[in-house]
Amino acid sequence: AVYMCEVERHCPQVFQKQDKENLGHLEDPLPAAVGVTYELCAGIVDKPGLSVEEIACEEVLEECGYLVSATDLRKITSYRSGVGLTGSRHTLFYAEVTDQMKTGEGGGQPEEGELIQVVEIPLEESMKFAFDESLPKTPGVILGFVWFQNNIAPNLPKK
Repeated sequence: AVYMCEVERHCPQVFQKQDKENLGHLEDPLPAAVGVTYELCAGIVDKPGLSVEEIACEEVLEECGYLVSATDLRKITSYRSGVGLTGSRHTLFYAEVTDQMKTGEGGGQPEEGELIQVVEIPLEESMKFAFDESLPKTPGVILGFVWFQNNIAPNLPKK
């Protein structure tokens, strides 16, 4: 969706003369990187019998490679996104991980179209990252960084 929005912004002619069956042809495609965004680890709650916490733990393992348990999670809040389109409900959790909890590379499920790279942001750069408009990200990323700065960072040992 992000890629197509960038195509529309940079090449509006592709969408001007089209019918429902055929999109216009993009003579000079944009690089795939324009569709890449920074996101929090996430997944769809679609597994009957599993709690949202258990699903979150599965997603952390699949996408980030860390084995966490439901008791490692701290619920921050739930919120809606895409209210004009999907009305999706998101539940934001916080979990601390250590190198000892790393059991795999993460990266998601390529067969499901996932292309995930785990990115670590140094604490001292986190708020600059959160509000840098040149780095495409979801509102959940910004919310997560602000929450962390207000609730966890003040209690960390000073260097």
